[in-house]
Amino acid sequence: MSGIKETNEPDVFVVADNVLSPLGKTTAENFSKLKQNISGVRQRNDGGISSKPFYASLFNGDESFISDTNQDYTKFEQLLIASIEEASKDSTIPLQDKKTVLIISSTKGNISLLETNTNNAELHKRIALSTSAKLISECFGFSTQPIVVSNACISGVLAIITGMRLLRSGQYENAVIAGADVISKFILSGFESFQALSGQICKPFDKQRDGLNLGEGAATIILSTNKKYDQNINVRGGAVSNDANHISGPSRTGEELAYAIKKALEDAKVAAGAIDFISAHGTATVYNDEMEANAFSLSGLQSVPLNSLKGYYGHTLGAAGLIESVISIQSIKENLVLPTLGFENMGVTQPLNICTGLLPGKFNNCLKTASGFGGCNAALVFGK
Repeated sequence: MSGIKETNEPDVFVVADNVLSPLGKTTAENFSKLKQNISGVRQRNDGGISSKPFYASLFNGDESFISDTNQDYTKFEQLLIASIEEASKDSTIPLQDKKTVLIISSTKGNISLLETNTNNAELHKRIALSTSAKLISECFGFSTQPIVVSNACISGVLAIITGMRLLRSGQYENAVIAGADVISKFILSGFESFQALSGQICKPFDKQRDGLNLGEGAATIILSTNKKYDQNINVRGGAVSNDANHISGPSRTGEELAYAIKKALEDAKVAAGAIDFISAHGTATVYNDEMEANAFSLSGLQSVPLNSLKGYYGHTLGAAGLIESVISIQSIKENLVLPTLGFENMGVTQPLNICTGLLPGKFNNCLKTASGFGGCNAALVFGK
């Protein structure tokens, strides 16, 4: 279980990536802000989203993301295009090649159009994630049919797993995986109805945690099985599970996320002891953080350095798994694990090694986890 593959499946390499958020337009800009402990979350007063102040990480209302104004792209689609463009600058992967697949991740897509457009057949077509995926595909000239992954808050991690599996199977040689979500009144009110929002910057795993913050953002990761990238970070393995506990409440035991972690480690041919740090889902809700702590304990990972990035980005929904994966990859590259903003005192029943400051070291393997509504769980392993 050293990390050496024992199958004939090709390795999957990370060729390029991007994070587009209120903190910056490139991965480098974002990582620089994170190292300075700068958060995009702050109190907002936006009557178009909420009648009362709320904490979130949002782009400026008049911010422009792309220069192409010939096509009527929504803000959601502009974020995807801008992120893919930026990631592609650092890549020679031919997007138009039949060996390259486009995968789009989102939980809400253009759902905000329900608030502004007339409810008719035209709206139903425009609001469909498949419509957005087709527009993005046409924008870049992809010759293959785009794939949409929308599975609650594991969407971003699941999209990477989907890309990894497609590349391993030999169906494609390259995958461009992009995810985004935009916060609207519809989305905010939904989380308010669960009483899941915090009235401050969220506190993952902390004793005083009282809910999450929402956030906007996009991210892209480009993968390839081409051996010329064999010095790059690998997507070593991944797995998913479902606890079937409740439509909005996670498992009380964490056994099902632990199962996904176990299967991801087996897929990666990596032992639990070889995981150097964990990028947790860490939403700062009472039940999610407790469930994750249980899962890490069951997996024998309770002493591994762990962080949650939700205090910096808020919960970016369908982009979260991608943003946090890209930042984790950057952490491996720079041998630097970021702290968990907002954490002060342990608030879960199982012991965890929460990072509270910048942690330098030699980091080879990272575990990324995610969980979401409907009981879905996912785990990914990245490594040198």
